[in-house]
Amino acid sequence: MERVKMAEAESLETAAEHERILREIESTDTACIGPTLRSVYDGEEHGRFMEKLETRIRNHDREIEKMCNFHYQGFVDSITELLKVRGEAQKLKNQVTDTNRKLQHEGKELVIAMEELKQCRLQQRNISATVDKLMLCLPVLEMYSKLREQMKTKRHYPALKTLEHLEHTYLPQVSHYRFCKVMVDNIPKLREEIKDVSMSDLKDFLESIRKHSDKIGETAMKQAQQQRNLDNIILQQPRIGSKRKSKKEAYTIFDTEIESTSPKSEQDSGILDVEDEEDDEEVPGAQDLVDFSPVYRCLHIYSVLGARETFENYYRKQRRKQARLVLQPPSNMHETLDGYRKYFNQIVGFFVVEDHILHTTQGLVNRAYIDELWEMALSKTIAALRTHSSYCSDPNLVLDLKNLIVLFADTLQVYGFPVNQLFDMLLEIRDQYSETLLKKWSGIFRNILDSDNYSPIPVTSEEMYKKVIGQFPFQDAELEKQPFPKKFPFSEFVPKVYNQIKEFIYACLKFSEDLHLSSTEVDDMIRKSTNLLLTRTLSNSLQNVIKRKNIGLTELVQIIINTTHLEKSCKYLEEFITNITNVLPETVHTTKLYGTTTFKDARHAAEEEIYTNLNQKIDQFLQLADYDWMTGDLGSKASDYLVDLIAFLRSTFAVFTHLPGKVAQTACMSACKHLATSLMQLLLEAEVRQLTLGALQQFNLDVRECEQFARSGPVPGFQEDTLQLAFIDLRQEETHSRAWWTKEHHQNPFLSMN
Repeated sequence: MERVKMAEAESLETAAEHERILREIESTDTACIGPTLRSVYDGEEHGRFMEKLETRIRNHDREIEKMCNFHYQGFVDSITELLKVRGEAQKLKNQVTDTNRKLQHEGKELVIAMEELKQCRLQQRNISATVDKLMLCLPVLEMYSKLREQMKTKRHYPALKTLEHLEHTYLPQVSHYRFCKVMVDNIPKLREEIKDVSMSDLKDFLESIRKHSDKIGETAMKQAQQQRNLDNIILQQPRIGSKRKSKKEAYTIFDTEIESTSPKSEQDSGILDVEDEEDDEEVPGAQDLVDFSPVYRCLHIYSVLGARETFENYYRKQRRKQARLVLQPPSNMHETLDGYRKYFNQIVGFFVVEDHILHTTQGLVNRAYIDELWEMALSKTIAALRTHSSYCSDPNLVLDLKNLIVLFADTLQVYGFPVNQLFDMLLEIRDQYSETLLKKWSGIFRNILDSDNYSPIPVTSEEMYKKVIGQFPFQDAELEKQPFPKKFPFSEFVPKVYNQIKEFIYACLKFSEDLHLSSTEVDDMIRKSTNLLLTRTLSNSLQNVIKRKNIGLTELVQIIINTTHLEKSCKYLEEFITNITNVLPETVHTTKLYGTTTFKDARHAAEEEIYTNLNQKIDQFLQLADYDWMTGDLGSKASDYLVDLIAFLRSTFAVFTHLPGKVAQTACMSACKHLATSLMQLLLEAEVRQLTLGALQQFNLDVRECEQFARSGPVPGFQEDTLQLAFIDLRQEETHSRAWWTKEHHQNPFLSMN
């Protein structure tokens, strides 16, 4: 039973499932019926399903047949109506075709116009797109054209800025175009071209300032000279100077701006053309002569390109090379002042440029670099000046050189360079200057002494008298009272030598100017140099004159008189130095003049020369003595040679009236002693073996003549019989000889005949 029930239940389930599948087949789209049929074939009741499917098909066929039978008459009626409509439709078709043909014919022009409009619209759209693209490309092309124009006109820094804008702003917007790719590929080449051209401009600038350094330096030193003159005028005329203002400050502080848009021609060398200006016109600023724009442009270009360090190293290296060339002096620099001036101008020009670069650029050069160059320049300049100045033998050239060095130092000091070593070197040159002055004045003194007539200066009028007094400080009340014509006691070389000493002092003072020395240092320098002039130069000149072979007693006497007056004038020279240096002689450490010693030494040498000269003259007269020691004649007068000798001595001592008393007395006493000694030697010489009374009588007369000369007082100032003492030994010897002869004569009466 259970199996029967189970079979019935399964049969019911199968029937229900088949029913469901059939309904699904009826209601499902044909494309999706596959899964439904698969479920039928997967089951075991395939045959039963087919039976049910056949049954369902027959049922539907019967229903379709019933439906058709029910609606058949309506279908027939519809076909009849449709046939009727067919004829009408053909008519309508013919009308539509005819209308269409007419419409096509009438709309053919419209179609053509519409086609043309379509084409125009297409062109318009293309043009609009092209314009948009061109508007996008035009700024790029304009910037590139601007870049090429800037490159052509050598405006490299603006060109570099344009290139930066072109690369980073404009080209990215049109990077898909082929010409943009060409531009992008060309940008590195353009950068290198700008870099190379700007470097070429810098090289031209460096070469140009090397050639024109002397012009720059000359202008700077001219400015410094003008400023110094202006300062001197202000110091001398403070009231006038305070009311006036200079047209232009001597040192113009200028700030050169970079005109990045200004074109620079190929001929632009960095030096501006400036016409030569007269001394009374304004002098342009030294830095105003130089166009520094090539340096600034190149510096900015290299900075933008990231190669600033390369540029700085190159600039410094080249300027060091130029510095070495500038500091190399020409071999003949010492021959003329222009050689020194050109040398200094080049150095000043070099450092004026570097100083301006230091203050107008940030880091291109720094203070350490400038100081290093200046130390090198200072050492080389000082060494060159020491070498070349040692060849200078002209004091005027040395003085001009000193003034040039001072101007050189003052000019560079304005720009902040330390110049103490230059002033220290000038103190060394000062010693050389003193030596050249001494050599020059040695020739001057020699010419004065050689050309002097060694005679008192005659004056015939008050004008001539005042002229001599104006040249030499001389006061003599008795001479002033004398009528014209009258004579000064000294010869012309006294006022000439005195004035030349003053000229020497002036020359020493000129060198000390502008050396920043104190009054005491200037005074000490002048006094030391003047002492050298007196004790060495003038003393040697006087000694040479005194020692000349052809010097006469008159000249020697005049030299003694002259040196006496020059010795008295030393106090006036002291006052003269005091007046020009404003340093009192009583100041501690003040050097004293040694002029008195010089003139005393010269006078003593002249005195000794007088003594020697007199003795030589006496010896010359005594050579004429020809005593006949065997004569029998008794003479009645002194020997002719002795008479002439005494006359010579009288005339000579008459010239001694203007000599100091002791000099004349000493000369007279020396001459008398030498005469007495020489006569005694004649009497006692070995060749005289026999004497006669006549010979003794003649010798006695000669001795009396000498004693008479001594008693006559040829030179005033001797005490009574003092001068006769010179002949007392001679008189005693003559008396002794006479006594001997008398004694021998009594013993041998034939003595007189032998």
